[in-house]
Amino acid sequence: MRVIHYALAASMLVAAPAAIAQQQLSIATGGTGGTYYPYGGGLAELINEHIEGYDAVAEVTGASVENMGLVWRGDSDMALALADTVYQAYNGTGDFEGRQLDNIRALASVYPNAVQIVTMADSDIESLSDLTGKIVSVGAPGSGTELNARALLESNGISYDDFEERRLNFNETADALRDGDIDAGFWSVGPPTSSIMNLATTRDIRLIGLSDEEMANAQDEVPVFAPYELRADLYEGMESAVQTIGIPNILATSSELDEELAYQITKTLYEHTDQLIAIHPAANDTTVKFSVDSTPIAFHPGALRYYEEQGVEIADRQRP
Repeated sequence: MRVIHYALAASMLVAAPAAIAQQQLSIATGGTGGTYYPYGGGLAELINEHIEGYDAVAEVTGASVENMGLVWRGDSDMALALADTVYQAYNGTGDFEGRQLDNIRALASVYPNAVQIVTMADSDIESLSDLTGKIVSVGAPGSGTELNARALLESNGISYDDFEERRLNFNETADALRDGDIDAGFWSVGPPTSSIMNLATTRDIRLIGLSDEEMANAQDEVPVFAPYELRADLYEGMESAVQTIGIPNILATSSELDEELAYQITKTLYEHTDQLIAIHPAANDTTVKFSVDSTPIAFHPGALRYYEEQGVEIADRQRP
């Protein structure tokens, strides 16, 4: 697995003996074309700068589903994953049927993803139902994007049998749209995302909106879905807002993570959010309120201690 060392420059300034003594922390993210990669890299920088004795790195992975396994096995110390994936892993449902990952805990819900369905501006695809008979990328295998795409489609009476699916990551989906190899593609990611931004600078694109009924159907299937509006001018040529669904992204860890370290990571996340915002605007949603309002599983005791210090109300389901 390729490991990205975001804080390499800072690490080089540390004397060799001290660097060796530092404890390594890994953060499982996603592909380079999404939001997990820069966000996780930014979090690694925060840890390296503000928590003494730790050297964090961000890993490029297949995203949500894979990341849960990495944390469960202890191959990664933390991971970013979609709330529905985390919920399924925690409860042993969905893709995790029969293999409950009961050591998964949350440090925070950090920002909402938005399901973004992109086609070319001259396409005849105007709605979800128009995907029937088309070639559609539903996201990388095992990714949160694919889980969200499948749930959205199936809750609205559309299955993979109704179109020709491709399982491509974000950059591959953008390239395939640009080259005319697919008709539409799904992203479930914090907007704006670089792969769509880059595509929109070279081709005229259109985002497909969802009806109130389609969103309600999706929410019946996945309770952690919520209405979300993609603002006008989010991407080049996007003249009006588009209605879709969003889902929180969770910074997850193992119950075995040291409690004091979990507390320090959570505290650092909120006390230095401005540094994350400078790396990616999705971090504007990284707030204590968003986290306690959105997290569907138990917090790690260290994170819970920080939230209780902030005087916020914690739901019973969020307590270990």
